[in-house]
This record gives sequence, C-alpha cells and structure tokens, in this order.
Amino acid sequence: MLPRYNTVKKMGEHEIIIQKSRFIAHVQRTETEAEAQEFIQMLKKKYWDASHNCSAYLIGEHDQIQKANDDGEPSGTAGVPILEVLKKRKLKDTVVVVTRYFGGIKLGAGGLIRAYGKATSEGLDAVGIVERRLMRVCHVHIDYSWLGKIENELRSSTYILKTIQYQEKVEIEVFVEEESQQAFTDWMIELTNGQAEITAGEATYLEEEI
Repeated sequence: MLPRYNTVKKMGEHEIIIQKSRFIAHVQRTETEAEAQEFIQMLKKKYWDASHNCSAYLIGEHDQIQKANDDGEPSGTAGVPILEVLKKRKLKDTVVVVTRYFGGIKLGAGGLIRAYGKATSEGLDAVGIVERRLMRVCHVHIDYSWLGKIENELRSSTYILKTIQYQEKVEIEVFVEEESQQAFTDWMIELTNGQAEITAGEATYLEEEI
C-alpha cells in the first residue's frame, strides 16, 4: 500500500464548447481495469449518438495498467492526450471518458489534442482531486485522570483524533501515519508517565482535498 497518492474525489462530469463541438468529460475513480471498462461501456451506451467517446485510464500503485482509446478520432489525438493529463497530474486509479458531439468545424490534429487535454483538465478541476494518506489507527487506553491533558495535547498536535470511547478506561483512537507510529507511542508514554497502553490497529486511507 502506498503511503500517499492522489486520485479524483468522486464521479462527475464537466462540459466545454470548442469551435461549436461539445466536449463532455466524465471522471471516475476506479481500482480495477474491469471497473474502468464498465464505466466506459456504460457511457458509450448512454451517449450512443455522440460522434466519439474517447477514453483513458491509469490504474495501480505503479501505474502498471494504462490504456488510451481514440474511438474513431485520428490516432493519438484523443485517448493519449487524456492519458497524458492524468500522468501530468500524477493521478492514480482514475478513468476519464470525453464524449464529443461534432459541431461542424474540423479542429485538425493539434486542435484535437488541445481540446481533449483541455476537456480532461477542466473535468478534473470540476470534480476535485484528493490526496489519500495511509494511516494506522492507534488505540490509546488511559485512566480518566489523564483524559483532559491527553485530549488537549492531541487536539493541538498534528495527529488526528478519531474517537473517544468512555469505558472502564478511556479509549482514544488516533490516526497516525505509518512512519510516525514509534514517535507517537513514545510521546504518549512520556505524557502519561508510562501509564498509557498503546496498540496499533488497522491501516486505512484518509482523504484530503487538494
């Protein structure tokens, strides 16, 4: 699992007009090639009357799955520009389909490359980009006498307080970056004079819009 990476925030679409042609960028997060293909085929059916439904996707921790499709546009003028935008933005697990309704004015190869790149970029901006950070949920068990101090310290720190559960002892759940686990443990032990019990829980991704 990557410690952090960028991807799209959600599914969405955005339309622009260039030389009377409509370009509709459809954006989706996807973790498998099968999901990406399903998204593409769904849009081809929905926009069956469009001139073209061009697409590209970039999937995997090391971008090992990537594909571009011009869907009838001149070779290299649609799918590749879409893919290049994804690479330039350093996005992962993302599929984009740009639907074009031809407006009667030919754009030429250069014009098409710019148009599909622009549609993709603006579509990504409209949908939003998030950074996903791999975090470990650390469970801190303390006596109630330490609660006020520990809660205040956590809220003024860079660590992210998840929940506080009031049981026989107080259990505090904190999101901690993988590489900071030892530093967090040492800090908790120091704050509580060695009385805190700390265990590492599951790993999960937190998302922050960028």
